[in-house]
Amino acid sequence: MLDAAARGQFPPPDGRTTVLPQANRRDAGVIAFTAHTVVHTDEDPAWVRATLAAVRCDPLAASMNPRFLSALMDRTGRTMDTIDLLTVAPPLTGEPPLPLREIADPDHPRVVRALKRRDDVRVWAADGGVLVLGRGVAGRWEAAIEVDEGGRHRGLGRAMAVAARHLVPGGGPVWSQQATGNARSIRVFQAAGYVPVGAEVLLLAADSA
Repeated sequence: MLDAAARGQFPPPDGRTTVLPQANRRDAGVIAFTAHTVVHTDEDPAWVRATLAAVRCDPLAASMNPRFLSALMDRTGRTMDTIDLLTVAPPLTGEPPLPLREIADPDHPRVVRALKRRDDVRVWAADGGVLVLGRGVAGRWEAAIEVDEGGRHRGLGRAMAVAARHLVPGGGPVWSQQATGNARSIRVFQAAGYVPVGAEVLLLAADSA
């Protein structure tokens, strides 16, 4: 389903919810496409559907309603950070548009944090920023960037987001999540060629918080 979305082929906008088992123990959550939601959890699908039906709001909005998300967290013992905009970009060939130095230190704070949420993590340092690449939900490649205060307003964030598109092994699509209130990050990734495909909530296990 994610591979299809990366190609611009989305689930039917029929107002329904698809409930799928988790791809692994770590990753549970909700992805809301246009008029179609995917809940990936190992909980009973009948419970998911009954809980969604009990939410007093527009059925199209029930999966991202705080009442449903709170019930799902209570049921699973998980937490969440925020509702993110889910974006994706196709790969690019050739060398990244800026010099990068790979960080191999497994104890680097950015590496330690990334390993709680992704597999096959690699981290690169640029002059004034950090780029993280790793496998997240269902094995998709995900990019995240961090720009130092002194490195902002000179295109570094956009260049690192573009660089991620050059670095995925095998040349697959690159996914990224931006908090919906982080307008700066959203603008950076869209300027780097990432397009919105939906909204996402990741539910974090206690040992991943």
